[in-house]
Amino acid sequence: MSFTNFLETEILDHVFAGAAYTAPGTKYLALFTAISDGEAGSVTELSGSAYARQSVAFTTSGNTTSNNAAVEFPTATGSWGTVTHVGVYDAVSSGNLMAYATLSASKAIATGDVFRVPSGDLDITLN
Repeated sequence: MSFTNFLETEILDHVFAGAAYTAPGTKYLALFTAISDGEAGSVTELSGSAYARQSVAFTTSGNTTSNNAAVEFPTATGSWGTVTHVGVYDAVSSGNLMAYATLSASKAIATGDVFRVPSGDLDITLN
């Protein structure tokens, strides 16, 4: 996953300029059908048909943090389209996109489908 400009600025301000930054207590995983500029937060998030962001928690080891439990979205009550990207937000709605990634394989979600991310499959690495 890549950091957005928002999170990069917050981290730089906090570490190097001493500005206060409070990490969100809960992070939320979002699903996207398109990203025009992920770093700027320009994304097309799913909506409707029982879609809702889901909480996600991470555990860090070394320079990588990974989701420490599976994330399961509600059963789609209609077509969600094809999920191509995921993102981590600091709020259940609106909020700031903090990190995003392209899925290794896009996934079409039809009525009755459930989108799941297994534990340990979301990795954010700093080099």
